[in-house]
Amino acid sequence: MWPVHGIHLRTADLDLRVMTESELGVLAAALPDDVELNPHATRYAGLDDRANRRAVLAQGYWRALGLWSTDDWALPFVVRSRGELVGVQWLEGPDWRADRTVDSSSWLVTSARGRGLGKQMRAAVLALAFGPLGAEAAVSSAVVDNASSLGVSRALGYRDTHRSVLEHSGETLQHVRLDRAMWVGSGQAHGVVVDGVAPALPLFGVEAVA
Repeated sequence: MWPVHGIHLRTADLDLRVMTESELGVLAAALPDDVELNPHATRYAGLDDRANRRAVLAQGYWRALGLWSTDDWALPFVVRSRGELVGVQWLEGPDWRADRTVDSSSWLVTSARGRGLGKQMRAAVLALAFGPLGAEAAVSSAVVDNASSLGVSRALGYRDTHRSVLEHSGETLQHVRLDRAMWVGSGQAHGVVVDGVAPALPLFGVEAVA
């Protein structure tokens, strides 16, 4: 087993485990029509929106594991609530060795929205990042009219930093940042259980504490 597959995160209502290839079909079927997998994602001519999202989902998983390095990694979690699939949460370290900064993105099935689960799943991966992985900061971004994503970020203590414009769509992205001191001081890691990380630490370039 790839060591990262042993990582297990839990909150009051959620169970997060690293995605496996066998789950791709179920996840593709669960993708909501309005999901934002990645504002920068590839668009394939000839594919409708839903088929394109499914292609991006599968490629994202294969790329994450196939191109993993201690400098640049991406970790996709399947999120369940009481055994029911509710979404996917990504945690990424695109320039990890240099800046110890993580990025994140996520989606929830329509029926799971409005229940505070988005905040819990983000808090879970932040507890992993700022805890055993030793992150110094977390960033995120969303189109300016994605109030739910930006609301989760601000509720967890992220601060607005700047905006940018996507070339292919003209949409405006709001970028946000959360520093380690703000996270630690917020106490929002309480109630998050992080298990199974020790065997995977070398893959993040982190030494295990004896």
